[in-house]
Amino acid sequence: MHNKQLKRIMIPIVLLLVIILPFAMPTKSSGDEELFASFHIERQTSIQLIEENTNLNRFVFDSGYHFEYPDAVRGIYVTGHSAGGSRFESLVDLVNNTDLNSMVIDIKDDFGYLTFIPEEGSPYSDLGQNYIKNIQEMMKTLEENEIYPIARIVVFKDSVLAEKRPELSFTENGSVWKNNRGEAFVNPFEQEVWEYNVELAKMAAELGFQEIQFDYVRFPEGFEHRDEELGYSKGEYADDDTDDVQQRVQAVTDFVAYAKQELEPYDVDVAVDIFGYSATIPEAPGIGQNFSKISENVDVISSMIYPSHWSNNYFGIPFPDTEPYRLTDEYAKVENEVLSKLENPPVSRPWIQDFEAPWIYNGTGIPVTQYGKEEVEAQIRALQDNGINEYLIWNAGNTYSENVDYTP
Repeated sequence: MHNKQLKRIMIPIVLLLVIILPFAMPTKSSGDEELFASFHIERQTSIQLIEENTNLNRFVFDSGYHFEYPDAVRGIYVTGHSAGGSRFESLVDLVNNTDLNSMVIDIKDDFGYLTFIPEEGSPYSDLGQNYIKNIQEMMKTLEENEIYPIARIVVFKDSVLAEKRPELSFTENGSVWKNNRGEAFVNPFEQEVWEYNVELAKMAAELGFQEIQFDYVRFPEGFEHRDEELGYSKGEYADDDTDDVQQRVQAVTDFVAYAKQELEPYDVDVAVDIFGYSATIPEAPGIGQNFSKISENVDVISSMIYPSHWSNNYFGIPFPDTEPYRLTDEYAKVENEVLSKLENPPVSRPWIQDFEAPWIYNGTGIPVTQYGKEEVEAQIRALQDNGINEYLIWNAGNTYSENVDYTP
């Protein structure tokens, strides 16, 4: 009974307090309360709903160097020896005194070595060669001279890794197989090889290179004639129902797509060197290069279209090395047609020739064509006449012709 009486008394009191309390509170809060309230209001007004389709900014690595992409890349090839030696100064002068503006510099060379000594503790320290003695100083020189830096990474031609890890290579009678030039390759089916090369590419990006150019993105030449004789793994492609040719094409294409994705946080362009004839056929069956599929996964495609590298009567040209303009013109027409069919075509930046190829003249009775100012300019004009304004010039010894007009 006592509880019921208490309940009857308390209910009216509570109701009365609810009604009176708002009028009894002060009209202004204390200073601390006002300050807290102002912070709360600011935080409320700064919050915005994120739309589902909004692209959030991802982490992007900053090397600390600043390079501007040129009006059009016009570059030369530079070996590790040249980049780290006395010739580097003359090559910088060549670029500064002409319409050239870029260098493609070996970072992982044709043997599989790094051309510089990586930092202490690097898992790749055993690959380092002291060709470029101070790579930071080299990068600073390129920055000061506004020379656009491109890192060349040789991928699947790699004697160093093949000898170190034969299971990642191709074997013959229990030993690592080598071609007739004594070069060993590693296996594009092996994803561990992909990761290995992409990690080296990331190292180049961290050094400040603005573009990673992958070379030898392929199986060994003529692989279709020896694939059944060699021992090698197909990895995850072993269960693929397609034929051997398509398996090779898929492996090479997948590597390029993987590399592009992995390098996105480094804000670098990804380029691939490719045989020129790959653009003129559906795909190169032995080496696994499909021009269109690779082009769909890169920012830049660099076809090696040296006139000396085409067989007689290609494009109807009896001896292509003797007709640099005509060969380049015929190729460019084909490439333009192929790239026009892609939804997002890459930049076309072919490799052109500034060297002689006397070996192809043996037994022909034809005098060797000497490549100089006229022949180099002829190739550049042929590209320009087809709307291709970027190019790279190859000379293995980095000795380039004098007095060339690089924008004829």
